[in-house]
Amino acid sequence: MFHRLLSVVRRQRTGRGWQNWSSGRSGASAAEAHSVALPAQAHVVICGGGIMGTSVAYHLSKMGWKDIVLLEQGRLAAGSTRFCAGILSTARHLSIEQKMADYSNKLYQQLEQETGIQTGYIRTGSIFLAQTQDRLISLKRINSRLNVIGIPSEIISPKKVAELHPLLNVHDLVGAMHVPEDAVVSSADVALALASAASQNGVQIYDRTSVLHVMVKKGQVTGVETDKGQIECQYFVNCAGQWAYELGLSNEEPVSIPLHACEHFYLLTRPLETPLQSNTPTVVDADGRIYIRNWQGGILSGGFEKNPKPIFTEGKNQLEIQNLQEDWDHFEPLLSSLLRRMPELDTLEIMKLVNCPETFTPDMRCILGESPLVQGYFVLAGMNSAGISFGGGAGRYLAEWMVHGYPSENIWELDLKRFGALQSSRTFLRHRVMEVMPLLYDLKVPRWDFQTGRQLRTSPLYDRLDAQGARWMEKHGFERPKYFVPPDKDLLALEQSKTFYKPDWFDIVESEVKCCKEAVCVIDMSSFTKFEITSTGDQALEVLQYLFSNDLDVPVGHIVHTGMLNEGGGYENDCSIARLSKRSFFMISPTDQQVHCWAWLKKHMPEDSNLLLEDVTWKYTALNLIGPRAVDVLSELSYAPMTPDHFPSLFCKEMSVGYANGIRVMSMTHTGEPGFMLYIPIEYALHVYNEVMSVGQKYGIRNAGYYALRSLRIEKFFAFWGQDLNTLTTPLECGRESRVKLEKGMDFMGRDALLQQKQNGVYKRLTMFILDDHDTDLDLWPWWGEPIYRNGQYAGKTTSSAYSYTLERHVCLGFVHNFSEDTGEEQVVTADFINRGEYEIDIAGHRFQAKAKLYPVTSLFTHKRRKDEVELSDLHGK
Repeated sequence: MFHRLLSVVRRQRTGRGWQNWSSGRSGASAAEAHSVALPAQAHVVICGGGIMGTSVAYHLSKMGWKDIVLLEQGRLAAGSTRFCAGILSTARHLSIEQKMADYSNKLYQQLEQETGIQTGYIRTGSIFLAQTQDRLISLKRINSRLNVIGIPSEIISPKKVAELHPLLNVHDLVGAMHVPEDAVVSSADVALALASAASQNGVQIYDRTSVLHVMVKKGQVTGVETDKGQIECQYFVNCAGQWAYELGLSNEEPVSIPLHACEHFYLLTRPLETPLQSNTPTVVDADGRIYIRNWQGGILSGGFEKNPKPIFTEGKNQLEIQNLQEDWDHFEPLLSSLLRRMPELDTLEIMKLVNCPETFTPDMRCILGESPLVQGYFVLAGMNSAGISFGGGAGRYLAEWMVHGYPSENIWELDLKRFGALQSSRTFLRHRVMEVMPLLYDLKVPRWDFQTGRQLRTSPLYDRLDAQGARWMEKHGFERPKYFVPPDKDLLALEQSKTFYKPDWFDIVESEVKCCKEAVCVIDMSSFTKFEITSTGDQALEVLQYLFSNDLDVPVGHIVHTGMLNEGGGYENDCSIARLSKRSFFMISPTDQQVHCWAWLKKHMPEDSNLLLEDVTWKYTALNLIGPRAVDVLSELSYAPMTPDHFPSLFCKEMSVGYANGIRVMSMTHTGEPGFMLYIPIEYALHVYNEVMSVGQKYGIRNAGYYALRSLRIEKFFAFWGQDLNTLTTPLECGRESRVKLEKGMDFMGRDALLQQKQNGVYKRLTMFILDDHDTDLDLWPWWGEPIYRNGQYAGKTTSSAYSYTLERHVCLGFVHNFSEDTGEEQVVTADFINRGEYEIDIAGHRFQAKAKLYPVTSLFTHKRRKDEVELSDLHGK
């Protein structure tokens, strides 16, 4: 098999560049492929012979797995991989994407030596241009993050840009970022090299073999049906690129893989009169919407236009991707941008305009992970035109997940389970990718929102809140209010305000926070995930006691804050659980946990007809009544005493509110402020809301949104899953020991890891930072992901931040690590280590002093004073 693969590699590599790939295979080699019989059994079957499939095969074989089969419906590397521009860039907004690209860079660099196959790897470096100050700020933020993970980069002047790339017109630039270790490769040759190495390690590779569907029994992969016969297997990996969506739906139990193809254009020129050097830097001019790289002494240049052309919405197309129709009219804006940036190209002969399909996902992030519905069904697809940059790292993380049960990094932002079936509508995908493709090069300021695919999931109160000035954000398809615009504000100006500095909604959110502190506010939090777990006997309690770290054997009516941990002690979910009866529990989780949490529970709950798990998210509207006067509003509406003596903290009771019965009232607010959560059957939602607003008028009630909630929870040091907590974060690392009962009388998942961590100490600690010398009005704001420095040495990154209207300071949450100055290895982090440090937060290259706290600041300011006169109290409290 290996010799046959090498002959394919050598044949496909003859000639120069991608053009020769369209020539097809000889009749003899095709017949040879048809004559090879498929194995009857395998451990893993991988579908797709592009960069993703070959990377997964390579890494699985490196990790020692055997009986791996890779199937390709056409020829190896003949899909999107064949047309990829071959630009490897580590400059990404997400930390996990930076790490994937950095690993890919290192892998491809040594691949030629490992396999003997030339991959076209050339370290060229990349230059990212900025035509505006906001673009430069965005680059500075990326630059800060690259530097702390060991990727060299620097912000440079237009003059330096001209020195690095003399053909560039730099007159309209305000600066740029130079990443010297970025590279270019021949993407198809990289895929062939990975396939060759995998084959040497025992992977069996068959081309001209189509997967028809995946066989599933009792929610588990059992095999695949191909046009050449069946293969029994325990694992299946869908790396089918633009065909991944349809392949997922073809299964006996469909797997939703939300992606859609768009046409992607780039041109190729003949060599310049003085051919470009092979190490000429790649250029990304995002404001001009183009990228430029050297190609055989000439230019390869494409981009991401504002009006993309989605394709193949109706279904599966040809086996191998052929060059689609040229469309010079469509490409003209990008060509004009190229000629403005490189005027000397005006007389250069263009060889070809390449038009090839690229797949995009609903949120611009690739899809990686295991299906929530079918165990053993893994996916790696939807690269958003970054396949060569992510291929090595993504293949490695997926292989780790399959082999070890979890990847070595937190990959939640890429996890397939961040999506639900609601994102798999063809119409939704077609419309969303038309927005996503231009967004790749659009300037993304903090808190931006997608505009397509909106109003998909809404609360029954949506129209009422919208009429009162609600501005909306979307989470897991659910519309949630950000804040409420007063009637006297300019709506249009507010909607168009995009900045890295103090936002225009600052005063609006301040008034909402003030109302939460002094009177009463209502926040519609219906998007929260809600499950009910019931049983005929004690099964519900027993399984929840095993799956959750806190003790759930509490009296009926009590609420427990707890974590659902994995074997390593990390958070799979952070939630609140109310015991409704001896055999019934009500579980409240973050909005985007709906699919992930359901899958985790179903995977670990026994198959017992007496045990029922039900998703009741859609059954209840949730209103958060926050503030000191919430008790008055609810008392008046229910004719029941709601004071702490009668309704203690973390208590749940079904009550009547107004005319409505069966309202689950809980004494908690997810913010640390006094108040109540009301879980209302949806048919009563409008009535209860109207009653609350009517009675609350005398108490100064008003609507509030999630921005106010964010400010309140961060100043109270409340960590949220998906932002501050993840699968690699344990309760001991974020001060949540009180939510863990190690001695609750029975074992629970993650207990052994926590016991060991308790004995050995933690290697990171969630810390609250209060910015000291930061001018809210004039300085750049922290948002998330800013590097933290302790005594001048990098110590971690922020996970979330908000302005505290109480402290009149910016507050950041983030993990502090103790990296050895000599070896860089992580050491134990103690409270004393945190308290003895001097801290700075790096915001786009500028460091601001910060005070570190391990507990929320409870001393509130009694007098309004100028910021530079305020000395923060060192009082700690809980």
